[in-house]
Amino acid sequence: MLGSGVAQAQAQAPSIVMASTTSTEQSGLFTHLLPAFKQATGIDVKVVALGTGQALDTGRRGDADVLFVHDQVAEEKFVAEGFGVKRLSVMYNDFVLVGPANDPAKTRGKDIVVALQKVANTQAGFVSRGDKSGTHAAELRFWKQAGLDNKGAGYKECGCGMGPALNIASSTGAYAMTDRGTWLNFKNRQDLQILVEGDKSLFNQYGVMVVNPAKHPHVKADLAQKFVDWVISPTGQNAISAYKIGGEQLFFPNARP
Repeated sequence: MLGSGVAQAQAQAPSIVMASTTSTEQSGLFTHLLPAFKQATGIDVKVVALGTGQALDTGRRGDADVLFVHDQVAEEKFVAEGFGVKRLSVMYNDFVLVGPANDPAKTRGKDIVVALQKVANTQAGFVSRGDKSGTHAAELRFWKQAGLDNKGAGYKECGCGMGPALNIASSTGAYAMTDRGTWLNFKNRQDLQILVEGDKSLFNQYGVMVVNPAKHPHVKADLAQKFVDWVISPTGQNAISAYKIGGEQLFFPNARP
């Protein structure tokens, strides 16, 4: 009898669905962050990890309560169209270009646009996520800035998450653009290393939004707002700062409540 009571209590525990990115999940951040949120609020969070474009589409359909993504232009459009209540900045990290240690395209440096031009001109292998994620959107912006419609014979889209894209790059000796958080948590590097970093344009901002209950009345907006309030609070921001791998901080909080 006691067991069934416990099961019933667990079944009734409040919960929300968060559509987020494969980069935040594969970095290990949520394994660190969400237990602290549950301890503070009693709310379970089920994460659906997708590319940012797909996560935003999930919100448009009303299949998530809150979004945690990284494509600010697309996020602001989402809010402007009435699908999100308000977009708030949460944290940032940066993108890096990784590639073979011998760097056949001679990309090493700080300038991501010059590096991509060299990759295309040498026909070197490049693995793109090709999944409408925030990382993919940023990569396409850099290719456009490089003035390259033809990205070279070695350019391939995998239509996959960040981890699988890095696995393909490491097994084929190709270049790839990744967020630093996923890279630091990535174990199968083989010959890959960071070749381009530090360019100001590689800044990678994350935002959080409650899905608008005016569009989808079933959305658990009150519970979702509790997550937003917590993650931008000093407690949530400190929890983000505290997440490190090998002593290296992966994300840097910058919420402005």
